[in-house]
Amino acid sequence: MSSLDWLSEALDGLTQEGLRRERRVGSGLPAGAIDFGSNDYLGIAGDPRLALAAAEASKKGPWGAGASPVVSGRSSLHDELERRLAAFERAEAAIVFPSGFAANAGVVPALVDEGDVVYADAKNHASLIDGCRLTRAERRVYPHNDVAVLEMMLKRDSGQSRRRLIVTDGLFSMDGDFAPLAELGELAERHDAMLLVDEAHATGVWGPHGRGSIEHAAVQSPRLPGQVAVHVGTLSKALGSAGGFVSGSGALIDWLYNRARPYVFSTASPPAVAAASIAALEIVQAEPERREAVHRNAALLRELLHAAGWSTGASVSQIVPIHAGEAEVALALSSQLAERGFYVPAIRPPSVPVGESLLRVSVSARHSAEDLRRLVEALGSPRKTE
Repeated sequence: MSSLDWLSEALDGLTQEGLRRERRVGSGLPAGAIDFGSNDYLGIAGDPRLALAAAEASKKGPWGAGASPVVSGRSSLHDELERRLAAFERAEAAIVFPSGFAANAGVVPALVDEGDVVYADAKNHASLIDGCRLTRAERRVYPHNDVAVLEMMLKRDSGQSRRRLIVTDGLFSMDGDFAPLAELGELAERHDAMLLVDEAHATGVWGPHGRGSIEHAAVQSPRLPGQVAVHVGTLSKALGSAGGFVSGSGALIDWLYNRARPYVFSTASPPAVAAASIAALEIVQAEPERREAVHRNAALLRELLHAAGWSTGASVSQIVPIHAGEAEVALALSSQLAERGFYVPAIRPPSVPVGESLLRVSVSARHSAEDLRRLVEALGSPRKTE
């Protein structure tokens, strides 16, 4: 008997519920299949300029960083990346984490602790949820994008805490909708709360310069950037590289360098990864046509899906959900598309609540209008697939 014998039964339970995920290499689709599952929204991940930058950097020094930046210092490439990210974000400073998950898991507990309160959107990403769980602050969860309930919570808690922090995704990773950032910024200012916005799925894709949902919303609300205390972003989605980052005031970045545990206690990413990220950032800034193509493709896909009878919910972005309900239905639709040469992942609990399984279509600049038409044809209509 082994102490892990219970795992076989537990895994069988996941299988029966349609929740077991199989380990695989890539999407498992044959060559020529069209990928609608990747977060490589701008089509940068395969750009040879990133590989070249990483190769050149690896020739000049060791591949591995060796230790935490707090122990062995930051490489010159990490320093350059952080300076470039700060300039890109129009912030005083920036700090790079090994992953976007590590950034959120580190920044929230570094900002609030016992005697404080953190307010979180119900549909925040798991990394923000876990970041909130790691802190000893009181936790409040408000209904998705419900500013009225959040304001009621803030009023109720007035004068009862040391510090208050509102945390939200800027662009939500499953529904494809934006947070009401202008209203959240005003609330934070009015109730003396810090506002943290996770730009993971918006960095590079939204805003006139690709800075994300904050810049996108600031077109209508110019005061918003100043109301957002903490910007979290990722290098691993639209920028096609790896890692996460936080930008903001110099004092904020200094504090995270000293108190964000995933940063302090993690070995830094290889300098070559920083070099690839610098190359990706240059592409984002020099080639705005990539994000224009993403917006155009996403609008066309929603139009085609609606014409075929499918609902895409509140999506207004490159993340287009096709709601299926039960996990088995989502898996069946995903398998149907795979048989016809399309990879569209079935998103099931715990990524979404029970009964809210869906297909998550990630639209990229690489997709053609013909790709989108063929995808919708392969999907058919809701009546044919139920």
